[in-house]
Amino acid sequence: MNILHELQARFLPALEDFTENPQPFAEMVKVSQDARFGDFQANCAMPLAKKNGVNPRELAASLVEKLDVSDLCEPPEIAGPGFINLRLKDEVVESLTNNAFKDERLGVAEVETPRKYVIDFSSPNVAKPMHVGHLRSSVIGDSLQRTFRFLGHSVVSDNHIGDWGTQFGMIIYGYKHFVDEAAYKADAVGELARLYRLVNTLSDYHAAVVKIPQEEQRIETLAGALEAAEASADPSDKKQKKALKKQRTELVAARESLKELNSRVVEIEADENLKQLADAHPDIARLAREETAKLHGGDPENQKLWDEFLPQCLTALQSVYDRLNVHFDKTLGESYYNPMLADVVADLEAKGLAKESDGAKCVFIEGNAAPFIVQKADGAFTYATTDLATVKYRVEELGAEVVLYVVDARQSEHFKLLMQTVELWLDTKIDLQHVSFGTVMGEDRRPFKTRSGDNVGLESLLDESVRKAREVVASNDDSKTDADGNPAPELDEETRTAIAEIVGIGGIKYADLHHNRESDYVFDWDKMLANTGDTATYMQYAYARIHGIFRRGGIDLNELRSSSFNIHLDDPAERSLALKLCRFGEALESVGSECRPNLLTQYLFEMAGELTTFYGKCSVLKADNETTKHSRLKLIDLAGRVIKQGLELLGIEVCEKM
Repeated sequence: MNILHELQARFLPALEDFTENPQPFAEMVKVSQDARFGDFQANCAMPLAKKNGVNPRELAASLVEKLDVSDLCEPPEIAGPGFINLRLKDEVVESLTNNAFKDERLGVAEVETPRKYVIDFSSPNVAKPMHVGHLRSSVIGDSLQRTFRFLGHSVVSDNHIGDWGTQFGMIIYGYKHFVDEAAYKADAVGELARLYRLVNTLSDYHAAVVKIPQEEQRIETLAGALEAAEASADPSDKKQKKALKKQRTELVAARESLKELNSRVVEIEADENLKQLADAHPDIARLAREETAKLHGGDPENQKLWDEFLPQCLTALQSVYDRLNVHFDKTLGESYYNPMLADVVADLEAKGLAKESDGAKCVFIEGNAAPFIVQKADGAFTYATTDLATVKYRVEELGAEVVLYVVDARQSEHFKLLMQTVELWLDTKIDLQHVSFGTVMGEDRRPFKTRSGDNVGLESLLDESVRKAREVVASNDDSKTDADGNPAPELDEETRTAIAEIVGIGGIKYADLHHNRESDYVFDWDKMLANTGDTATYMQYAYARIHGIFRRGGIDLNELRSSSFNIHLDDPAERSLALKLCRFGEALESVGSECRPNLLTQYLFEMAGELTTFYGKCSVLKADNETTKHSRLKLIDLAGRVIKQGLELLGIEVCEKM
């Protein structure tokens, strides 16, 4: 039972005498922030009283008279200006806890109306190694697919890989002109990545050379305008002060841009080999685009290279996904939809949605300055065209009712236009949602990069996390002692290595997931692997500690779980922990409704805090009697199962020893 939902449902009929729309007021029943005021609290009386022009305490009293919760709660209490405090009956909490203990789903009911979800996440360009920028989409999307499945929805996870775009033209050009055959034979993906970076670097150099004088002229213009504005500004005019601030910010940004452009030029011109390559390939950006166009046009040579490169790139990606324990139902890249693109544009034109503009075909959405370009003037299709074809496929072939795009916030404008176009284009209604997220930052609060300025490789990040976790695991194990104070480590080297992999990978995932996905966050190794605070390691230790109690007590879990002893809640700490465990379903439902895994990490962290409080006040193995001992053993077993299930929904494993 979802206790919160049940209480909100009980309020609905009681509220009908006070408002024509009781639902928003029923949703004002919330979990109490202070246990002194009960388990749940409703503050709907105040806004209702204001609406009806009556005293809020009197309205609260009238509402309580009509409220039927006597089978669940102690008599409701009215506090302050009209708060209604609700405390569950102890026998209700006991019953819910015992039912959860006996239930494989831990008391979490499946949704009454399951929906068909397609969750689009990760989506790297296959021609390049995965970097830290792919981490958030991969772990957020994976957690969402696990959670929606557990809640009872039908889910198809789709890795919409970039296997057909401009990056392949850059690699094909690089392969034809710069390949190191020996390096390619030894490590094909590594060499392809080098070729991509080289072509990209040379293209950026030529673009910078062209743009530097333009940027210098822009800075001169901005500086002159600012100087004139400052000279004539009235210091007391707030509008003018605001405008000046905006001008100064624009000038600073322009100077930073020029600085970046100059650094690109200096980097090439300081390297004799790179400068020779740049001089020998002045049109490299255009020629790389032509290689892409040839591939899309069916050129046999480029198609052969694509067929050779793609499987090797996919194998390299899969090795990272295997290590992250991230899995997909489908991996349909951009190339899969290529045969559908001409029909998409034709259909948009037939429905009067796509119109020609400067040779390109665009969908113009009212209220948006930028059009949704579906075919360029040179005939090439765009990401927009592919995304439209993908939506159509997901609706018609996969039966999708909801599509979640787990993509960073910088793509918000694209998805806004996509959703508006789909609404005008397709007859079938489909719920498209952009699950946006922020950036992983370094200590300098800039996007997390290596000293050379490259994005941090995801595989190297995992390696480093596991290495650091190995040090933590070894240190903790080496510090263990026996009853006489002698060293007594428990783990052999193989076990330490296995645990380090679980702790290291889990630490990276949890560090990402416990932040609000829309926020940027600073990557911090020390915080990530700490065994205290809101970290995966803390949660994993909480789980391992439970199993340590079972080992010390010689407890057979099968016997414990099949025994006739019930959980009894005689101590307030027992009841508080039990109530938190019974609210696991609420946390998962919140994750599903808001697509925010941090709501689950928050729940787990709070629950682990309740568990720590319980240990401080209630002995388990040294309980006063066998009945209490078995009750508490079952209670911590339920806590361990909730921790394990919760972490599993985050894509994180646990260990019984750490």
